[in-house]
Amino acid sequence: MNEPIPAPGRGRPGPMVATRRQRTMLTLGVLAVIVFAFWLFSGILTPFVLAICIAYFLDPMASRLARFGVPRGLAAMVLVLLLLLLCLLALLLLYPLIIAQIGVLLARLPGYIATINAGLRDFLLSLEEAAGPEMVDARLRELIIGQAGAMVSWLGTAATRLIGGGFALFNVFTLAIVTPVVSFYLLRDWPGIMARMESWLPRRSAASLRQLARDMDRVLSAWLRGQLLCCLVLGIFYASGLSLIGLELGLMIGLISGFLSFIPYVGSLTGFALAVLLAVGQWGDWNGVLLVIAVFTVGQVLEAYIIYPRLIGDRVELHAVWVIFALFAGGVAFGFLGVLLAVPIAAAIGVLARHWLRRYLESPLYLDPPRTGI
Repeated sequence: MNEPIPAPGRGRPGPMVATRRQRTMLTLGVLAVIVFAFWLFSGILTPFVLAICIAYFLDPMASRLARFGVPRGLAAMVLVLLLLLLCLLALLLLYPLIIAQIGVLLARLPGYIATINAGLRDFLLSLEEAAGPEMVDARLRELIIGQAGAMVSWLGTAATRLIGGGFALFNVFTLAIVTPVVSFYLLRDWPGIMARMESWLPRRSAASLRQLARDMDRVLSAWLRGQLLCCLVLGIFYASGLSLIGLELGLMIGLISGFLSFIPYVGSLTGFALAVLLAVGQWGDWNGVLLVIAVFTVGQVLEAYIIYPRLIGDRVELHAVWVIFALFAGGVAFGFLGVLLAVPIAAAIGVLARHWLRRYLESPLYLDPPRTGI
């Protein structure tokens, strides 16, 4: 007697197939958990995110040392210690100089304000003579001079408070202990962590997700390493150039310009504006301003035609406007933590957007021919 053939859906179970609804719910659930975790633990995540950035930055060097036969743990320890020594050396060398510059700024700030006010008053008087009292009268002139003096005074006071108390923004224990220790463990286990995360990818989309991850890594690594080197080179150039022309606070302005250069155009524009104001306050004539303009012009030429093409080039597919928006949006949302996460998230969104754009351009939604009749 023949056994009956099992009906579909009965007897031996068939292969498990995830539905579209299950895949959608999994994606939304993972995103919701990540966003909730950032919101809940945002107050303590900064040293860990900073450690991830350090491990990501040092991973290629650790992998190269491992290929030469150096144990991964030893390579990670050496690289983290070298980074700590470099930071300590920079702190020991630059902090006394910056404190001295702050003292000069506090001592000279009233004189700078008086010189700027006098120059502005002379300029407005000449403008009044040229345009007539109907366009520029005495009351408007005094109002502009008073507001300009108050603005310069506020900028000087804010800069001294920010730089003088900047180290109070970070917990000493966090900088000295937590971040280096977490960086060491992450750097030591980085290949294993990446392999474990890759093993968790859904098998249906694993190949596409791996390709997207490689594209994100290519864009992010090119921008991060290239931009850090750009900031270092520009900071050294501006600090040296402004100090050589005799600007009393040239070192501080140059370092500020280099540090802010990770935001496209913001560092150069901020440093240029501050340097021009200080040059007017220090010299009171246009000769010092012309020297400052010459330094920043040479810096922009070096950045546009030598530094940026050689260090970053065409490998970075992040538009400057997108980077600026991401940095400000991250800072508003999560503060310093948001600034650390802004560029990685911007790179990920950019890669995903290009991926979906390619799929759209290859889909019937785009290729559907136009109708020729009614």
